[in-house]
Amino acid sequence: MSNVTSKEGVIRDSNLYAHYVFKAFDVNCNGAISFRDLLVTLSTLLRGSIYEKLRWTFKLYDINGDGCISRSELTQIVQAVHELMGRKNQTDAARKAKEQIDFVFRKLDLNDDGVVTLEEFIESCLKVSTQLEKSIESCLKVSTQNLRNL
Repeated sequence: MSNVTSKEGVIRDSNLYAHYVFKAFDVNCNGAISFRDLLVTLSTLLRGSIYEKLRWTFKLYDINGDGCISRSELTQIVQAVHELMGRKNQTDAARKAKEQIDFVFRKLDLNDDGVVTLEEFIESCLKVSTQLEKSIESCLKVSTQNLRNL
């Protein structure tokens, strides 16, 4: 078991999340990460296009590799992240996890069929990215105008 203790003394279990990340790094799906697998993945994450990075992220969440992210798969990932973060109150963690999953599915499941496809994932993430960029640009314009008025 891979437990990490935080500064606050909370014990965090990294096993489950590490398992999912390992599977995403295992490019050949042979149960091992070769040096080539490591290089391909790091290259994708560090220098890949936004589409390549989103495809890799989708692969991380698509636990069974069927080309769709189900609520069950997203629940498993969210629970693994919560374990990694060291949630103390299980009831509160379960409620927050459900809220997060509901929010993600409202945003990503564009055709409301209960699963998120790669196409839906990429389209939704790009839309959010564009909206975020516009918001940041708008904030910068307002800040710049306020500085000029001083």
